[in-house]
Amino acid sequence: MGSKGMAATRHLRLRGKSQRGGKAKPDKALDHAPAGDLQRYMQAYLSALAVRNYSPETIEGRRSSLESFIDWCQERALLRAESISKRILESYQRALHRYRKANGKPLGYSSQRGHMTALRDYFKWLCRNDHIPFNPASELELPRPEKRLPEEPLSIRQVEAVLSQPDLADPLGLRDRAILEILYSSGIRRSELTRLQLCDVNAERQTLQVRKGKGKKDRVVPIGCRALQWLQRYLDEVRPQLQLSLKESHLFLSSYGEAFNPDVLSRKVAQYIRQADIGRGGSCHLFRHTCATHMLENGADIRFIQQLLGHEKLETTQIYTEVSIRQLQEVHARTHPAKLK
Repeated sequence: MGSKGMAATRHLRLRGKSQRGGKAKPDKALDHAPAGDLQRYMQAYLSALAVRNYSPETIEGRRSSLESFIDWCQERALLRAESISKRILESYQRALHRYRKANGKPLGYSSQRGHMTALRDYFKWLCRNDHIPFNPASELELPRPEKRLPEEPLSIRQVEAVLSQPDLADPLGLRDRAILEILYSSGIRRSELTRLQLCDVNAERQTLQVRKGKGKKDRVVPIGCRALQWLQRYLDEVRPQLQLSLKESHLFLSSYGEAFNPDVLSRKVAQYIRQADIGRGGSCHLFRHTCATHMLENGADIRFIQQLLGHEKLETTQIYTEVSIRQLQEVHARTHPAKLK
């Protein structure tokens, strides 16, 4: 293949999927703990979520929250669902508030709220299915949601600095440039990019078909000419070298010839941002945020931004108006009586 990047992948492809990056899922102590119906019912509850067409990401998040709670309960010999009271749930809520991560920082209130929301829905399901006589979580008060501004978007100069980081002499670098261009041009999420199929690109219409986005919703998003040009170079020059099976239909392939792990993609993008030496960090979501903010500052209607990002509620999109300061500055300079003459 004539390049260090491609040559280095030959032996890597022989490694198993468990060696290919991403966040390893450690074995839970729950598997070896005394079985109680809290744990047994959890499996039935998660299966019920799957039947109700919840996304795998949502189900995995609920599983993680419930396993943490059940682990905490088992340390206190609380194995049965009917033994859980509102008082116990409030005690666990205080434990979440006191918890400190490995870096010494507390759990964010949104994380605490997510854990308690999972418990509230779980006990609601237990009560509805007559596994417990009453719902101890029915009057549980959740932490108030935080209203925080998103991080500052990249400037156009900073975007170009990051986009120029991949080594275009390396086929993998050309692939990475195409990935960065797609993220900035379309504003799609990292998981949506890793799921893109070859058939999802319509070069003639300059669109991407995003399948099963957040909430399992499909949408069509535009893609700019520059991003399409880099994508076409990747398809012509690089993807055929990475493809190991004719059945592989994912658009972007890793050096193993398969779809990217989202965590690996995040680390790769974060590395390019650090490498650009722009004085800040970030990853895939920073490009999504930057795309929306730049379009808004250049006059795009917020409802078009909502459609582009795939937000169900306009309120979710409106937070971008709070960081799009340029238009406010223009109005301020034009209308404030204390402006300089």
